Amino acid sequence: MKDKGKHKKITDLLSKNKYVLIVVLAGVFLLLLPTGGGSDRSGEAQPETRQANAVVSEFSLYEQEQRIAHALSQIDGAGEVTVVLTLRSSGQRVLAQDTRSAGRSSGGDTENTELTESTVIISAGSQQQSPVALKYIYPEYLGALIVAEGADNAIVRLELMNAVAGLTGLGADRITVTRMRSQ
Repeated sequence: MKDKGKHKKITDLLSKNKYVLIVVLAGVFLLLLPTGGGSDRSGEAQPETRQANAVVSEFSLYEQEQRIAHALSQIDGAGEVTVVLTLRSSGQRVLAQDTRSAGRSSGGDTENTELTESTVIISAGSQQQSPVALKYIYPEYLGALIVAEGADNAIVRLELMNAVAGLTGLGADRITVTRMRSQ
């Protein structure tokens, strides 16, 4: 009996205040929506920004070789794979420069111009400063060596070569695939 009475009181209360309840629920819903701001609560940049800034500065040839070797070892018949890459040029960031010129005249018609350059820095908070990168020059590969257990099979060799060509942009003449020595 008591449960029916409580139930009736709750339904009466909800029916009288249904608009207030709708507004409160809408507010809670809006608070839970993600925002499109440029930084999270800890003041760090979004993952896309961090990734773009770290692309060239944290490039590791060893890690790249390991990632490619792991992917190539997943090719059917390849077996264990080792990859060695050589670089023609390493990656770098081109930073924005602020150039200022100051002209001085020294009595006559001649004018001495003094140029000063400084790197453009942006501030992302009270203690976070970073240079402005205009562009990234990615590492350029010179050649690749692939040593694989399954390199006896011509189809596996071709698949390994095509995969490395696709990942590095190298032509087939710059990729060597050899058989791993048996142990």
